Parts: sequence; C-alpha cells; structure tokens
Amino acid sequence: MVIWTPGTARAARRIATAAALGGGGVTALGVAVYGLLLAEAQLARKTVGRPHGMDGPAADGLYGTWACDGPAQPIDMVMLGDSTSVGLGMTDPNTTPAVLLAGGLAAVAERPVRLHVFGRSGAVSADLPFQVDRALRTKPDIAVIFVGANDVTTQTKPALAVGHLKTAVRRLREEGAEVVVGTCPDLGTVRPIGQPLRWVTRRWSRQLAAAQTVAVIEEGGRTVAFADVLGPEFDTYPGEMFGPDRYHPSVRGYQQSANVVLPSVCAALGLWPEPESERGEASQSIYLAAAIAAEEPGTEVTATRVAGRATGPQGRWAAILRRRPGAMPRSA
Repeated sequence: MVIWTPGTARAARRIATAAALGGGGVTALGVAVYGLLLAEAQLARKTVGRPHGMDGPAADGLYGTWACDGPAQPIDMVMLGDSTSVGLGMTDPNTTPAVLLAGGLAAVAERPVRLHVFGRSGAVSADLPFQVDRALRTKPDIAVIFVGANDVTTQTKPALAVGHLKTAVRRLREEGAEVVVGTCPDLGTVRPIGQPLRWVTRRWSRQLAAAQTVAVIEEGGRTVAFADVLGPEFDTYPGEMFGPDRYHPSVRGYQQSANVVLPSVCAALGLWPEPESERGEASQSIYLAAAIAAEEPGTEVTATRVAGRATGPQGRWAAILRRRPGAMPRSA
C-alpha cells in the first residue's frame, strides 16, 4: 500500500531549490542520521563486495535491423548513469536494460536503433557531465539515464546530486535529444543494509527521486519512478529480482526495469500515444506530482499546461501517467 505524506513534496522542493541556487544544501535527513547511514553503507559494501567486477557486458551496436523491410535511418540512443545502466552482473548484453530498451524501441518504431552505453559502474550524478560530453558526440535522438543510488550511499548531498542531473538534462535537451530519467531506486530493499537504517534509506531514496523529478521536468525531460519498480517486488521476491550480490538486479530485475521505462522512451519520441484512460491526475503542482510518483509503481511525470499556462501558483504544472504493465516487444 502506498503511504504518501506532504513531507516528500516539501523535501523535493527544498532540495530542488537548493540545487537551482547552486548550493549544496543539507542532507535530506540530517547530519547525524547521514553519518549513521554512511557507516551502514560501508558495512553493506563490504558484505556485498564486487563479485561482478566493475564492468557490464559490451553492448554498443545496431539493434533491430529486422524491424524494417528496407534501409532506414537508425534512431540514435545513449544510455548514461551508474551500474544499473550498464547491466552490471549480466554476461549476455541482450539481458542488459540498454539492449532491452534498444530492441523494444526498434520493434515499436520499426527502425533500427544505434546504441551507445556511456554509463559506468559506481557513477554518481557528478559523473554525468563527462558522460554527457561523450554522448553528445554521437548526436543522440534519445538519452536514457539511470542514476541516484550511489548518491545516497556516498557523501553526495542531495542538492548537489540534483544540480548535476539538472545540468546534464539541460545540455542534452539543448542539443535536441529527448531525455528519460529512471529516478533513484528504493534502497530500502537492499538486504545487506540492516534495520533500523533500511527504512531511512527508503525515505531518503524517495525524497531524492522526487527532487530529481522536479529538476528533470523543469529542463524538459520526463521521469519514470523506480522506487516501487525496484521496491515491493524486489522486497517480496529477492531471490528472483536481485542478483548473487543481493544488491544489483537479476535478469528478471533488469527486464522489469526495461519494461517500465520503454513506454516512456517511445512516448518521448512520439511513438507511443497516451490514452486518456491511462492518465492519473491530469495536472498537479510539479512538487506534488513528483512526490506522488516517487511512491507509485512505474509512474511517469511530464510537463503539461493548464488553461494554456505552463506554471501555476505552486510552480510548473506536471502530469502523472500511470501506465498499464505489459510485455516488451520481442525481436522474433
């Protein structure tokens, strides 16, 4: 059951405002709790170790050439972010979220997709500028970013993390790329992180996800909430949804993540019309929309207008899209 409180919206606004002003801001939960979280995170990292190394399988390439009868201009897609963006733990590139998304996009578009993965295991939001530098050289049509978990488990202050993400989205949009961001996952499901700090990481993860949503929407991107995608199902079926290190997703976990993000990627490129029946609240304050999305499975947030206006008394207007779960298009 989703339990939402106005505190998430207030935290998102505070963090996003600090990011916009260029300040580091305070941590979402306070300095004392943050110190305890860091200690617990270090213990969890020792428990987890690095059984998969630091690299995912090589995934760059052209996907979906089967999708069209004749020559077609490929869609250029880049994948940025942390270990989840590179599919750490997988040995077959076809099981990584980047390739799953590229194949699904090609099936929907009936065009091949040229994929470049610039994400890096261990990356925090401060690493995004370097990834964007490389990505822009490929002149992408669409950029997908998975980031946030390492910002929680390191000493990154939320406003700094959000500021780096905001700048990355702005640069990509200025160059004409559509941007879809999978926001910070729910780290409260990670088993090596013990109680009572597991609930702390859950709250902190979701506050960061809400603030990320505000920043991304303000720069013209769209977000998909990972909190519950990598939350209740991962919590209920940890043996199936987590890999051997009990931290990174399994094959099924990565598939679930890609299934949730694909409709938003297609919609960003105008390939996936959004029926009115799938809309949730047609319009909300961006802060309220971000807080609601951070608590609900796979919800997408995009900018919208009310009475022709992009902003209202509480800031920019945003729409929440609740998508029906469905299987990803297959190549055969």
